[in-house]
Amino acid sequence: MLSKLSVITTTLILLTSLVACGPAKVAVPLPTPDAATTTLCNQLIDSLPSQVVSQDQRQVADDKKLTAAWGNPAITLRCGVGRPSGFTPESSIIAINGVDWFAEQLTAGWRFTSTNTNMYIEVNVPGKYSPEANVLTDLSTALLKFT
Repeated sequence: MLSKLSVITTTLILLTSLVACGPAKVAVPLPTPDAATTTLCNQLIDSLPSQVVSQDQRQVADDKKLTAAWGNPAITLRCGVGRPSGFTPESSIIAINGVDWFAEQLTAGWRFTSTNTNMYIEVNVPGKYSPEANVLTDLSTALLKFT
């Protein structure tokens, strides 16, 4: 039979290990911008809101300050991506609080890429957060500094 001290010790160890694990980091594919864009992206990542559509910011798997994530399933942001292949001068854009976005429907959500910022910024929004464009409202203030 276990003593009270053993039970308490075992419980504390289990609780500590659960807290230490925390939520899993989000794996977001890293873009490969040039040095000047990387500097701008680092500034952007530092200015992002801690919540987007009432979803808390999550840790990402890399530490390069090129990506960010919120919620579960994760809303992801990648800074310094390339120009979207489908984006042309004739493409429709969505203007939200001074930031222009090119929208692409995905299988389970939408991808939005900023088009009037100093670097392309991609935001992937799972369908769970419908209407998906609401995410852009929460991000536009931070991005507006880079238009």
